[in-house]
Amino acid sequence: MRRRVLGCAIAVVTVAAAAGCGSSSSSSGGSPSLDGKTTRVTVGIIPIVDVAPLYLGQKKGFFGKRGIELKMELAQGGAAIVPGVVSGQFQFGFSNVTSLMIAQTKGVPIKSVVNGAASTGDTGNDISGVAVKKDSPVKSAKELAGKKVAVNTLQNIGDTTVREVVRQDGGDPSKVKFVEMPFDQMPAALDAGQVDAAWMGEPALTIAKGQGARVVASPFAETDPKLTIATYFTSVKLLKENPDLVKKFTEAMTESLKYASAHPDEARQTLTTYTKIDGAVLKNLTLPTWPAEYDMASLEKLASLGEGDGIFGGKKPDLDALFS
Repeated sequence: MRRRVLGCAIAVVTVAAAAGCGSSSSSSGGSPSLDGKTTRVTVGIIPIVDVAPLYLGQKKGFFGKRGIELKMELAQGGAAIVPGVVSGQFQFGFSNVTSLMIAQTKGVPIKSVVNGAASTGDTGNDISGVAVKKDSPVKSAKELAGKKVAVNTLQNIGDTTVREVVRQDGGDPSKVKFVEMPFDQMPAALDAGQVDAAWMGEPALTIAKGQGARVVASPFAETDPKLTIATYFTSVKLLKENPDLVKKFTEAMTESLKYASAHPDEARQTLTTYTKIDGAVLKNLTLPTWPAEYDMASLEKLASLGEGDGIFGGKKPDLDALFS
């Protein structure tokens, strides 16, 4: 019964995500005005714990006092949010940094404006992990070679860091068979044996562990203990046309990150405003760290790993242009 309740609870997030993607903002210029004083801003996000500061900042009035009215719309991953930002469907978006690097190497006109989330650096308690069933023969990262591993989107920070931990453990990263699947579907898929392992973020990771899953690797923390995972970004077009709006959003988001870092219990409780999860899961899940600044050394490492994996099509991301 507990598994069923947890499954139903996280499935609500899936429904919400589908509804969010289907009801996009009609704005095209980037900053539709409500009354001359307030600007409605649509932000494309993923329904995971990382974005808690955004909701918390909205609640505390950090955006409102700067004349910004937030509207959040949900998507499966950063790769899906990038085109929404470029088209003007979203004024800002939340994405893992690898997706942003890939977009930039393809000539997509985007710019990261403020940090989003980072690893805890704790390999035993991080916000993502590769989980297997309790009775799985897989005991370590190198044994993921040849196995079917779920990630939320392909050619992303997930498969990049999973390959790295397999490599570090002496396995062949090229032999890992990645399959794409939303985070919220992974606990059930793993439990049913549809995949051999799943790379999950929170709250999916805690739900899977509640069903008996074992974590065999912590790709973020093992890749770099200070790993910058995701940031908020905008289009170059909006940056040029409305730099004041970008400045205000960046200031409000920075204040939100600092507040969430100083008030983790409030940040945790904020999760109930955009996810419906079991109380025990809410209590036990791991929160990311929310530094106000990027860790450029970790971004350089991710870029190097991505180059080695060939996900940038032979080009090299310009990190200074994208993140400075």
